[in-house]
Amino acid sequence: MANHKEVLYGLYNDEEILLDAIRHANSKHLDIMDVFTPFPVHGLDDALGLEESRLHIAGFVYGILGTMTAFGGMSWIFTREWPIIFGGKPYLSAPAFIPITFELTVLFACVGMVVTFYTICGMAPGFVNPTLDDRITDDKFCIAFKVNGASNEEINNLKAFFKDTGAEEINTKTI
Repeated sequence: MANHKEVLYGLYNDEEILLDAIRHANSKHLDIMDVFTPFPVHGLDDALGLEESRLHIAGFVYGILGTMTAFGGMSWIFTREWPIIFGGKPYLSAPAFIPITFELTVLFACVGMVVTFYTICGMAPGFVNPTLDDRITDDKFCIAFKVNGASNEEINNLKAFFKDTGAEEINTKTI
């Protein structure tokens, strides 16, 4: 493998122990590569110092695109392409357009956010994401450190860190 990563990771049984281990790693200024959990853990983003996701901005943009597509499409259809007055309504009747505009706004926002999320997370078709351990998606919590080019002393310090913080297992894997 040309771009491989040597990863040292520890598996934990409980999310509280994991959060304590992350706080301990932060106090020692250790560079955590990633943390894996089987379900969302409250307080994990703060402990890792992660910023708020900007996915909601993309959702807003996709929603506006849906609104403009619906309203623009119906305006064009009913005023230029097929101008029929029915039920006494004028050609451009904005209140009549609201239901379809709402539906397309929601549709564009949902589909756009799903595609964006999958692409950002590397889950789009054609992406291959190696997993460190299959149990991470079931019942284990994981802290991973990249150890490419690390000395034996640094690796031993990380292993000692895992033992001190209550890791149940310590493993190395090349991904």
